[in-house]
Amino acid sequence: MIPPMASSLPKYPGGEPRRGEGAAPPPHRAAGAGPILVLNAGSSSLKAEIFTPGLESRFAARVLEIGGTATFRTDRLGEQRAAAPDHDAALALVLDAAAAAGIALAGLSAAAHRVVHGGAEFAAPARITPRVLAAIESFIPLAPLHNPANLAGIRAMTRLAPALRQYASFDTAFHATNPDLATTYALPPAERARGIRRYGFHGQSYAGIVGALAPLPRRLLAFHLGNGASLAAILDGRSVATSMGYSPLDGLVMGTRSGAIDGMAVLRLAEIHGIAGAARLLNHDSGLRALAGTNDMRALLARSDPEARFAVEHFCYWAARQAGSAIAAMGGLDAIAFTGGIGEHAAPVRARILELLAWAGPVPVHVVPAEEERLIAAEALALMRAGQ
Repeated sequence: MIPPMASSLPKYPGGEPRRGEGAAPPPHRAAGAGPILVLNAGSSSLKAEIFTPGLESRFAARVLEIGGTATFRTDRLGEQRAAAPDHDAALALVLDAAAAAGIALAGLSAAAHRVVHGGAEFAAPARITPRVLAAIESFIPLAPLHNPANLAGIRAMTRLAPALRQYASFDTAFHATNPDLATTYALPPAERARGIRRYGFHGQSYAGIVGALAPLPRRLLAFHLGNGASLAAILDGRSVATSMGYSPLDGLVMGTRSGAIDGMAVLRLAEIHGIAGAARLLNHDSGLRALAGTNDMRALLARSDPEARFAVEHFCYWAARQAGSAIAAMGGLDAIAFTGGIGEHAAPVRARILELLAWAGPVPVHVVPAEEERLIAAEALALMRAGQ
């Protein structure tokens, strides 16, 4: 039985949260006095959840296919069609539904956002100020598929509630403790100076695992398996290696991403399809979808055709093969943890990965529910209570 996540902010090994710089708008409520809205904005989606200061979930909603045939779902109303031409309209849907559930915008004490890329600068969550916003924008070349969407959520919130405190939690922050040996590409100094290095992602998910396991195993191999998939080597609660690199494309086979691929193969694809075409192919048309026609692991496990069986085995093989590298980075293995949609719910996938890792010896195995939104709320709450 996994204990509930602590209500305090998990300690980021990269240091204490930094104070934001520049002018910040006045708060709606006293620090921590009202609910916290957590937003996770994708390029065509918006997930939202509202937590009390005690980190109890009071409302959840999501808008999918923003800019197209949008659908809107809440934890109370189910799914329905909706008009959401942009993130502003999607956020308005969320706030209207929250108000109908008894949580008014004016009663919120803060909004907290998932931001995928914090570069090398942000090793901890931060209050969003003009300087922080400019930094997130400057990282767009490092995460062109993610940071623009995260910024869209922040700006939509600013337009609708300019006086509300806002905070950012960075996917990359948890991996700030990776040593230079693990993060450095063997490139000329000028290219390294451009920020081309390994960063790692899914940080909130891994921080949640660390906060949930008590006692915490010294050498923990953690898998976040979902449509996006990665693993992390966590030594004494600190990330020392991870499978994703410069971008979330690298590492394990994923739902629509190729995972690790030779750089010359990428150049050949760019030569054939153009840079934009190659980027779309590698990020949206590869992975499980390319191998078996779908990125839905449940559907693949229900099929018996050779393509589906190969796709599942390919997913598990590369997860286990790259896990060997993570075990080497920790100097051994004391426990394994799974989280994410596939990691939590696809028992055959867990079983096959564990079978392929049997050489590492018997160790405890944990399945930890992903609670990234609750962690983001906890981080914002801690910053507020620290006077930020």
